Amino acid sequence: MKRRALATQGKKAPSSWPIYSLVSTVAVACYLNGLNGDFVHDDIPAVTLNKDVLAINPISHAFKNDFWGTPMADLASHKSYRPLTILTFRANFLCFGLQPVWFHATNVVLHATACILFTRVCLNIAAFKPPFATLAGLLFATHPIHTEAVTGIVGRADVLACVFFLVSLLAYHGHDGKCHIWISVALGGLSMLAKETGVSVFLLNLAYDFYRHWPAVKKTIVEVRWNQETQQFANRAAKVLTSLGILLAIRLALLQGSLPKFSQQDNPTAFHPSLYVRVLTFCYLAAFNWWLLLCPATLSHDWQMGSIPLVTSLSDSRNLMTCFFFGVAALLVIRSLCDFENQKHIPVVLGLMLLILPFLPAANLVVTVGFVVAERVLYIPSLGCTLLVVYGIQVLWTSYSKHRQTIVCCVMLLLTTNCLRTVVRNRDWRSRESLLRAGLMTLPHNAKMHYNYANFLRDSARPELAKSHYHRALKLWPTYASAHNNLGTLLGNEQEAEQHFLAAIRYSADHVNAHYNLGQLYRKLNRTAESEHMLKRCISLEPRFTPAYIELARLRGPNDRSVNNLLKKVALLNPRDPYYSTIYGHWLLGKGDNLQALQLYWRALSVCTSYQEAMFGASKILRKFGQSSRLFQLITRWQSILRIRRGEPPISPHVYLHGWQLKSELSHKARAYDNCSTLLLGSRCVQSSNKMKKIAPSEELGNKWTRQTSNKTKYHTMKQCKVQQKLHKQKPSTPLMVHHFLD
Repeated sequence: MKRRALATQGKKAPSSWPIYSLVSTVAVACYLNGLNGDFVHDDIPAVTLNKDVLAINPISHAFKNDFWGTPMADLASHKSYRPLTILTFRANFLCFGLQPVWFHATNVVLHATACILFTRVCLNIAAFKPPFATLAGLLFATHPIHTEAVTGIVGRADVLACVFFLVSLLAYHGHDGKCHIWISVALGGLSMLAKETGVSVFLLNLAYDFYRHWPAVKKTIVEVRWNQETQQFANRAAKVLTSLGILLAIRLALLQGSLPKFSQQDNPTAFHPSLYVRVLTFCYLAAFNWWLLLCPATLSHDWQMGSIPLVTSLSDSRNLMTCFFFGVAALLVIRSLCDFENQKHIPVVLGLMLLILPFLPAANLVVTVGFVVAERVLYIPSLGCTLLVVYGIQVLWTSYSKHRQTIVCCVMLLLTTNCLRTVVRNRDWRSRESLLRAGLMTLPHNAKMHYNYANFLRDSARPELAKSHYHRALKLWPTYASAHNNLGTLLGNEQEAEQHFLAAIRYSADHVNAHYNLGQLYRKLNRTAESEHMLKRCISLEPRFTPAYIELARLRGPNDRSVNNLLKKVALLNPRDPYYSTIYGHWLLGKGDNLQALQLYWRALSVCTSYQEAMFGASKILRKFGQSSRLFQLITRWQSILRIRRGEPPISPHVYLHGWQLKSELSHKARAYDNCSTLLLGSRCVQSSNKMKKIAPSEELGNKWTRQTSNKTKYHTMKQCKVQQKLHKQKPSTPLMVHHFLD
């Protein structure tokens, strides 16, 4: 008997790894069909256009700029501070470039990690039995509400914050009975650096700690005497609150003295003048979010601008839904308060905390947010919803043992439905077009959805259909400034275009693109004074808006002295872009300032060693100064770089030298090449493409003002010279109209 007892004691608890393996496998399987998706929606400004992600800015800028790459001190900043998420994007880019599959794969791995951690929370903190902990992990892994956070690349902020959120929770309330308070605080800080909602883990840890030690705290209050357990709780609470206060102070300091600015189209309820309407609508939106967690049948990536009408009176039928959900929430709160003494329903208390506390930052109660409904912000609150649902299933399983087979069938049906809905929703996120089409089918009265789809149609060279959707967006939302601006860029009638640009400025006085486009239109109509006024206004609104400087320089002409300052400013604003240094160099070359022009060409080549226009300009100056050896070295190096980039072996310098000697002997023919943009290298000839639809600013500001080549010489040169290689496309000039596509 003793041997049996010892053998029984020696048995270890069953391993949890099979559970974790099952949950993670299901989590990955649900999102496999989303791996081949492209960059869509917010992925474009946050990843593909973000200099912090593309490693153009130093890594320190990730801690100075907001999530979209704008400096936190900038008044136009979104004030969303998520440097940890940006660093993960940057790591993806440095390892694999802008290949969407690896960004998606990272999101899926993080989601699987969050599912494993949540399952562990269910086992160790919520005290679920292994089958129900597994069910909780599976429901969380397959929940369709998570598609925006997992399949949408920018949703990584929510998933990463959730991972650190759960690890912080486990460190504070571990199964070993120890509270690793400082590790939990550090992980909570990392959760905040992933996304702001991570701050709620501090309140959750403290609230749940208070619940677990309520009997000791109550005893201290009744007896008016400290006991050891209460002192330990007070010590932990002091550390958590002090850490929270310091982190919040730092976060508020990062706002740089200004709050984020949102427009009425972002959150119409927050801008309504009636407090009565705001309260009714915000309460309904809270109930609507809870309904999405329970029944995610209607999903959309954008719920702005008319998607959910305001609740303006008590007679609105939607108030019934609000009352129902708040009534259920009140019952759960009362049940949780009653459980403080006996603590028999831990999942109810923990689930309610997980449902409410992480949702508070997005509820428009603490601060105004820039959205109506955002599915990805429900990623962490869905933990609480899942806990409550699974606990309800566990109660039914215990209370109705005769109907367990029915319960199993219902659970299997629920999991299957979730998986299928998730897989179908992943398909919507594959491309920009599929996402917008799905959004229009779900929310046909969303003005922004029509606007974004019109932008896609415009970029797809379908202007007529794009016009119809712009008109539809303006019919739904007449004050939509960006829709007015973009519609104006597509109209052939100049008077109608002017009216739309003026309307955009009237509804949004600081709309930079509308001012610029109107300035372009006035220049086309020879209304020079009005054009200059609009361009100056554009620069005053956005001092870093480069196209306005370029257009103002064109407007004033090559002989105006102010052009020098304008082009110099452009080159300073874009130090990492060889294009702007080159056009400034062309202008200086036309003015005879060869040395300064050569410095600008060297600067452009230091940024991009194969930049053709800068190489041509530097070659002309070196040839003019008679520095043949330096010119030979420059051309040889440039040709070698081009060949290496094409995957071809570099040609021996002797081949170039032979061609160089041949060209020196034919000096009378070299003069013909001096007057054109063609450069003869042995048997090769590199020629600027004259088939471009738009004239590059470098030609307009430099070559066009300085070159006077006769048609006869051009014909003679082109006849002698056969281009044997395709040239790199020159950077196109600033477009006539600038479309506004990032709202």
